[in-house]
Amino acid sequence: MENHPLEAVAKADTLIEAMGWIRRFRGKTTVIKLGGSLMANPDAMRHTLLDIIFMETVGMRPVVVHGGGPSINRAMEAAKIQPVWVKGRRVTDEKTLEIVEQTLAFELNTFLAEEVERLGGRSMNLNFKTTNVLFGEKLLLEEPGSEPIDLGFVGHVTRVDRQTIESLTYTGQIPFIPSMCIDELGQKYNVNADTAAMAVAEALGAEKLIFISDVNGVRRDKDDPNSVIHSMTAAEAQELIAQGVISGGMIPKVEACLSTLGRGVGKVHIIDGQLRHSLLLEIYTTAGVGTEIVQHRNSPASKI
Repeated sequence: MENHPLEAVAKADTLIEAMGWIRRFRGKTTVIKLGGSLMANPDAMRHTLLDIIFMETVGMRPVVVHGGGPSINRAMEAAKIQPVWVKGRRVTDEKTLEIVEQTLAFELNTFLAEEVERLGGRSMNLNFKTTNVLFGEKLLLEEPGSEPIDLGFVGHVTRVDRQTIESLTYTGQIPFIPSMCIDELGQKYNVNADTAAMAVAEALGAEKLIFISDVNGVRRDKDDPNSVIHSMTAAEAQELIAQGVISGGMIPKVEACLSTLGRGVGKVHIIDGQLRHSLLLEIYTTAGVGTEIVQHRNSPASKI
């Protein structure tokens, strides 16, 4: 059955709207952080990977940094190891580190890259067995008024191998980077995926850093998905934190976004990976579907 002519015209209008954004972002690097919760939903994961392939096809240079919390939890459960958390970070002893490396850096990282190839894209998994691109050191969690907290083999990224990542994106390949790093003595560390993605975006001078999670952005009412704030400046975000509109676990995420904007990343987005094709809708439509945070209202990266 043929499409109704008006439906066909509407599709053409959508393509024309997308063309302006495609031209603007062609040749620009976008770092995408995939959360572990998204990977627990195979359908949402597949649509997100298709979106990333589309981005590369129309000339953007996507770079993917991923976590893998739920998969790591399952592997630890199978090994009868009880996870320990301090201030939202996984305490990582030697046995836990082995599980994180096997599950996150090898199994998940390889699966994502192979899935992109299966869906018609080109990809490269960058891990300790192929080519590692994240280097760092042990992280001690600063705690006001007391000694820093030792989380075990948990680190933070101090250097990113920009040349390897960029040489892949220049040849039309999508790099997949697990959130782990290694120090100069060869010790490996578990890294928070949000901060790993921020380090990569800053090192590459990315046009965009996109956090794909299971919330649809920053909301005026955290319990009302329809209250999402589609665009805000850094100053407006700080005001919303002061007012208590941005609260709880969203505060550190937004504060991380703001620090990244201050270090040369053009724009930060927070979008819901459960919404089909949310990545394309956020980048290639004028309205968008999540929250974008820009340094200033007149920023060239801003849609407003």
